[in-house]
Amino acid sequence: MNLEQYLPVILFILVGVGVGVVPQLLGALLGPHRPDPAKNSPYECGFEAFEDARMKFDVRYYLVAILFILFDLEIAFLFPWAVSLREIGPTGFWAMMVFLGILVVGFVYEWKKGALDWE
Repeated sequence: MNLEQYLPVILFILVGVGVGVVPQLLGALLGPHRPDPAKNSPYECGFEAFEDARMKFDVRYYLVAILFILFDLEIAFLFPWAVSLREIGPTGFWAMMVFLGILVVGFVYEWKKGALDWE
């Protein structure tokens, strides 16, 4: 068994660890340590950043996150479909229209239920 075959793998691992660890160490050693109230304030999620990890969240936060993922995936499926539209023909086109129709019905249902309203 020749160890020279593993040199690229070992080099790849060392470079990957270096790229991941060295900037963190440099930031911890050389970066400024001046926390202020603005840095420690709640950001986007609406709860205090440094409280108990077992605190309860509002269910609407999870609902909005799940809906975002659902409709974001819809767009992710549109890209390969649009690229291969000529190859898949009318059957592929109508299959995607059915898929989009189902998602639109779900979106309208969520809209009517008020799941997208943030109070």
